[in-house]
Amino acid sequence: MFDVIVIGLGAMGSSTVYQLAFRGQKVLGIDQFTPPHSFGSSHGKSRIIRETYFEDPLYVPLVKRAYNGWAELQSRSGKRVLTRTGGLMMGAPDGAVVSGARASAVEHRLPYEELNANELRSRFPALRPSDDTVAIWEPRAGVLDPEAAIDAQLSLARAARAELRFGEKVTKWRATAEGVEVTTSSGTYAAARLVISAGPWMSELVPELALPLEIERNAVYWFDPLKAAEFTPNRLPVFIHEYAPGRTWYGFANFGDGVKVALHHEGETTTANNVRRAVSDSEIAGIRGLLKAFLPDANGALRTTSVCLYTNTPDENFILDRHPEHPAVFIASPCSGHGFKFSIAIGEAIADDLMGESRRFDLSPFSLARFARA
Repeated sequence: MFDVIVIGLGAMGSSTVYQLAFRGQKVLGIDQFTPPHSFGSSHGKSRIIRETYFEDPLYVPLVKRAYNGWAELQSRSGKRVLTRTGGLMMGAPDGAVVSGARASAVEHRLPYEELNANELRSRFPALRPSDDTVAIWEPRAGVLDPEAAIDAQLSLARAARAELRFGEKVTKWRATAEGVEVTTSSGTYAAARLVISAGPWMSELVPELALPLEIERNAVYWFDPLKAAEFTPNRLPVFIHEYAPGRTWYGFANFGDGVKVALHHEGETTTANNVRRAVSDSEIAGIRGLLKAFLPDANGALRTTSVCLYTNTPDENFILDRHPEHPAVFIASPCSGHGFKFSIAIGEAIADDLMGESRRFDLSPFSLARFARA
């Protein structure tokens, strides 16, 4: 009998196991693969962390807490998971990215600068912004290593006596008088509470909720830069660029694997089990078009590609809530393509909730009830 079982050990699940184990809970973590792995949403060598949150200012306190959590994880594990590079939110002055980032910075009194196109070209010579482009520059933004972060959290959880079972697919779960019972391809386990953080497999595990989730396939690319000196982490910050109204792409400096770039929320609808893993020539040509226009010296040889899955809610906000029929079950993780940076703070918030401790954050914006209202 465990205190808590966690299904899915990606971003949210690994953090939840880590937080609970460090509080002395008897925890079982289960994953159908061997994390960190490349089949879901928590891979790709780099993730942006940023505070001037253009999506919604409500996320800013959560990411501030996450910065503390990542620093603590680095100290405990001895692994580097966060590198500061600064960040640019770029686009038209009244576009969603720039106006949203500006609003978050003003509301939460974050340090930032607003740069015009000439200032961008002067300070960051790799960039070729159009004359009408502006950017919100934030000095604390940077890059998280998702694989290192997941591995560090699971290693620390195991050291704190969490039990981890990889390569076990959950076939069903049910509520019991004592809590929950989880059946996998290898056995059956019981616990007082259950966390389901299965990302793109979420709907398979809670079909009774009929969650309005859409799985989106997104291709990611790494290129050899033509001018390596322009793309070191101290020369090129992370960036998100709204290159046309409602259309964005993002990129990273070269950390040794090439310059990483990708489109954001422009992928095809798919399923977790039938996703197209190959990246087509037409997709490569499309991203090269953006490189040619805005980041030309990154447009060298293609090193490799990958496919990442977004699990999108209709409003692109997270789901963090108790199961409406089974209060011993916590639903977590569909993160709409922008969740990794918060995951260490979300794991902490889930642990608070399960252990009856005071909540550090208001989780009501992430409730399941909003879908019923809609």
